[in-house]
Amino acid sequence: MKTIALALVALALAGCASMSPSLTEMPALPHIAEPAKGVFTSGRLTEAHVASIQQSGIREVIDLTLDSETPDFDEAAAARNRGMVYRNLPIKGADGLSMENVLAFDALLRSAKRPVLVHCASSNRVGAMAALKAAWIDGATTEDAIAIGKSWTGGNGNTELNSRTCVEAGEWNSFSGRPRSAAGSESSVERGRSVWRY
Repeated sequence: MKTIALALVALALAGCASMSPSLTEMPALPHIAEPAKGVFTSGRLTEAHVASIQQSGIREVIDLTLDSETPDFDEAAAARNRGMVYRNLPIKGADGLSMENVLAFDALLRSAKRPVLVHCASSNRVGAMAALKAAWIDGATTEDAIAIGKSWTGGNGNTELNSRTCVEAGEWNSFSGRPRSAAGSESSVERGRSVWRY
């Protein structure tokens, strides 16, 4: 009887350890969203945010910002000191919206310990990467990819423009990593990148 009771307690504890917080249980982060079970997204994090997300149960942080964006804050050390896995995929504006980075983003999401928080400064890069992943890797239509990008941003106002511009401009061939077509001397991808904002 003791063995059964101990086994039940162990199962209950294991279940609690893997439970994901709900969006209402997460701290007030800029542009917070929960686009998928166990996946949270937001804008810039501070030291206080890192402590709060760890207490909420976040196990991994995927940061899409450059270190130079927060010279006075070592987010990697802050997350690791609190026992979270920290991964950085620095997306430098529109130039970072490449097939190589979208593939890396997809790999990070697939291997992430859930619950995971994916963030950038304003959530625009998060939305753009999610939209491009949906279109270029998952085969979503333009409209579906844009809706997915928007769902990853917590209502940031630039998201639809950025996602639409990127997805429509980047008709990528997933095998070569090059645009399927280009108009004139300037490719559609370059035109799309020229209006993208974060």
